[in-house]
Amino acid sequence: MSVTLQGFRRTSSSRRHESQRTTIEETRTDKIFLTGVKIMLWLALILVAVPLIYIIANSFSSPSAVSAGKVLLWPIEPSIRAYKEAFSDPLIMKGYLNSFIYAISGTLISVTLTIAIAYPLSRRTFFGRNVIMSVLIFTMLFSGGLIPTYLVVQDLGMLNTRWAMVIPSAIGVWQVIIARTFFRSTIPDELYEAATIDGASDLRFLWSIVLPLSKPVIAVIALMYAIFQWNSYFDALIYLKDPSLYPLQIVLRNVLILNTLTGSTTTTSLAQQLEQQQLANVLKYALIVISSLPVLVIYPFVARHFTKGVMVGAVKG
Repeated sequence: MSVTLQGFRRTSSSRRHESQRTTIEETRTDKIFLTGVKIMLWLALILVAVPLIYIIANSFSSPSAVSAGKVLLWPIEPSIRAYKEAFSDPLIMKGYLNSFIYAISGTLISVTLTIAIAYPLSRRTFFGRNVIMSVLIFTMLFSGGLIPTYLVVQDLGMLNTRWAMVIPSAIGVWQVIIARTFFRSTIPDELYEAATIDGASDLRFLWSIVLPLSKPVIAVIALMYAIFQWNSYFDALIYLKDPSLYPLQIVLRNVLILNTLTGSTTTTSLAQQLEQQQLANVLKYALIVISSLPVLVIYPFVARHFTKGVMVGAVKG
């Protein structure tokens, strides 16, 4: 009984000490700092949320209310006409499909090539890895320029093809650095030696051991490449001439900058021209919402991997 009582007293005493350690009072400086951080975060949230709410409210308002400037943060005369026009326009839907094709295929190609170059560079036994890494970093600072790149794409026969959207920008040096650092800090040489003793080849080791352990960094670089491909605009403007190959960003440009409806017919009546102009104004906001929706839907599923992969791949090593 005495032994049990003494054990109970030790347990209660240790719990008291743990509770005392966890309830450390914050100093005045800490409180001021945390208050400032909270204020900054709320300001950042407002700066990001207000434009989004404004765009969504305009996209669900009537064309006349949007043209009159009546919409602020709540739809005026709620209407989904802009979305009906957007989804009924063949070029807009074709651009939406093209953006998905470029984003999916471009991400697969980019992630594959990035891993293929980052993993060998992470191995200390790879001859010339420092030279190759220096050359890659050099390309971050200096490039061949627009005209030489255009001539290379032209000589390769990729002009006005889908390949021009996924091959020239297939490898990002920053993504290679993140992946290489992750491999070097997470995959020890002892694991490779053990796999080699068991008879595993380099390709088998990469496929069966390295990739399953590298899901966080793969999610990070995949998200980076997917967002880049989805928002890709300049490459399409330079390399593509066929409207059926245009991504959604080029179609969005035609509405935002050129202020034209891709599927509209020429109108002669002044009233019809005014109606088309009002519809174009509200269609801008609807297209912004449509083009941003896939990224907003995908991000929550990879957010936890994104934070872990960036921190491990960029800090360790």
